[in-house]
Amino acid sequence: MSTLMRTESPAAVAATLVARARAAQAIADGYDQARVDEVVAAAAWAILEPARNRELAELAVRDTGIGDVEHKVLKNHRKTLGLLRDLHGKRTVGVISRDASTGIIEIARPVGVVCAVTPSTNPSATPANKIINALKARNAVIVAPSPKGASTCARLIEFVHAELDRIGAPRDLVQMLPAPVTKEATAELMRQCDLVVATGSQANVRAAHASGTPAFGVGTGNVASIVDETADLGAAAQKIVESKAFDNATSCSSENSVVLVEAIADRMLAALAGHGCVQVEGEDRARLEACMWNDGKLSPAVIGQSAAAIAQRAGLADPAARSARILLVDESGAGPKHRFSGEKLSPVLTVYRARDFDDAKEIVRRVYAYQGAGHSVSLHSRIESRALDLGLTLPVARVILNQVHVVANGGSFSNGLPVSLSMGCGTWGRNNFSENMNVRHYMNVTRVALPIPERVPALDELLGPYFERWGK
Repeated sequence: MSTLMRTESPAAVAATLVARARAAQAIADGYDQARVDEVVAAAAWAILEPARNRELAELAVRDTGIGDVEHKVLKNHRKTLGLLRDLHGKRTVGVISRDASTGIIEIARPVGVVCAVTPSTNPSATPANKIINALKARNAVIVAPSPKGASTCARLIEFVHAELDRIGAPRDLVQMLPAPVTKEATAELMRQCDLVVATGSQANVRAAHASGTPAFGVGTGNVASIVDETADLGAAAQKIVESKAFDNATSCSSENSVVLVEAIADRMLAALAGHGCVQVEGEDRARLEACMWNDGKLSPAVIGQSAAAIAQRAGLADPAARSARILLVDESGAGPKHRFSGEKLSPVLTVYRARDFDDAKEIVRRVYAYQGAGHSVSLHSRIESRALDLGLTLPVARVILNQVHVVANGGSFSNGLPVSLSMGCGTWGRNNFSENMNVRHYMNVTRVALPIPERVPALDELLGPYFERWGK
């Protein structure tokens, strides 16, 4: 089929896939909850089975050149297991809620055929997450992977099909664009599906919103982590390095800067050094910047590479950089003239110094005015109220307190956020949602309104305080 389809126009390729998906989705639309959950289990086991998980992780690193195999194995497992936890026992068929006080009954309905646009940084975990969510809501899904990640995605879907075959469910519930995946084919698929869920570059997100199809797209990551004067510095350093080094910082939830309150800055830098962080200064800093950016754009040559590999590629003179886990770069400004203030998708971490907590907030605000607004902020502090302060004042959809940010921000087993690899950034990040993407984004909800006893409030009941202060 793929060979034949490659000779067809992008519109014809998309039309064939969508027609098959609609036929399969019509079958799934008649499933009861038990059958839906069986299909979800099949898709989840396709990536959770240890040998397949490892094969996908190895294939991803080999073909994309991005990330770390062991970390991808862990990500594939934990993200899928966490999603199953979130979906366990959740009703997505028929009546999902009744409220006697309002007389409202909610009914779950599929959206139809989902176009899932996925990035090269997570070529198995992200497609799996979107496939499982789509199936839980009785949809069909067609994945449009990045070209680099297409081989991994294709192998994942082979595993999904094998599991669907075992339970007698239609294979066409889960499909992907055939290689070679092009922008034109992806755009046409987005246009013909019923819903687009886009993760990856902002070009992909903009294309999704311009497709004419309802779309969820995510904002740019550029996470800052504040470490205040009350923080447990050893724990903070361990968490920040674990987060930043994970999968060579391919996640949008990896820290890109740390903002250190001056009172603890030197001690925190020493703690970071104890975990393999090396400061890059002087001519080495200039060499690193030249290596990382070409014509103002982040170079693919550093994305998802280890700190040691980047140091070697940049020709850094400091021998310690050749064995670093994280490269640290001092910065004081933010914006396009301060390239290290932006997202780096690599184990390079920018260091800011702040006079106090309020100054740290303002530094983060300036960084996010350049890049990363709406995404999230990390705080290491013993003062819990400061996390609430950040949530009330900074343009962020998530505030993560004293946790490994890259794990916690996408939902973990030690916080209550939904497990996801797609984080909405609200209007700050030019998104139409500010949650972690979850199964509710993959379904329609029909509401039945039953009659209830009428209760018309008196005007004074609603406007009494206004009238008392300002008169009628």
